[in-house]
Amino acid sequence: MSLHIKSTKLFYNENMKKILVVEDEPDIRELLVNYLGNEGYDVVAAGDGVEAIARFSEGGADLVILDIMIPKIDGYGVCEVIKKQSDVPVLMLSALGDEKDLIRGYDAMADDYMTKPFSMPVLLRKVSAILRRKDLSSDAKSTCPSVSCGDLTLIPDRMEVLVKGQKVEVTSREFDLLLTMAKHPGRVYTRETLLDMLWDYNSFVDERIVDTHIKNLRHKLGGDYIETVRGRGYRIGQ
Repeated sequence: MSLHIKSTKLFYNENMKKILVVEDEPDIRELLVNYLGNEGYDVVAAGDGVEAIARFSEGGADLVILDIMIPKIDGYGVCEVIKKQSDVPVLMLSALGDEKDLIRGYDAMADDYMTKPFSMPVLLRKVSAILRRKDLSSDAKSTCPSVSCGDLTLIPDRMEVLVKGQKVEVTSREFDLLLTMAKHPGRVYTRETLLDMLWDYNSFVDERIVDTHIKNLRHKLGGDYIETVRGRGYRIGQ
């Protein structure tokens, strides 16, 4: 299923961004395709994990909106396959809302998460922000040299994180979070500041998403690279 409708120009859709929607419930899938199509996005849809991987392999995408509870291969598995092929952002949708489910999604390298039932205007705002930030981030990374803090090194143009010379797999959002703080070691970043800088839609997202990303990064990096400053926020030590 593909839909191509003239944009209302309310949301970011430069160069007709292509979105792959993966949802097994026909009503929700149709709703997503119609809403996104009406905003000028080129939308391709899949109803299960096998079809999703095939669609992505055939034509790629600028963003994947991916339900977790889909047949054949679940969303976690699909996300892992996509992330092995590219750095395309993945927005996961799920009726599951526990922290462990969020962490499992981020472990699969998802970039963001929305819990069902969700507001379509909020989802459209998130899609717009994710795509805009992806383009801005790509431009910034192409001109930014490597950044090092002790034995932690970030290489923006390859979106690589090295700990003591060993590569650590992180999502694009996790990388941006690390890079932001690593550029100014010792500076304390509040949750609100990080939301404003990295999510760009802080009025629609729970501040705990920052805590979840930090927790996941600490698990991946090991050590005490990210410090908590009680009552203020987070920083990477000098």
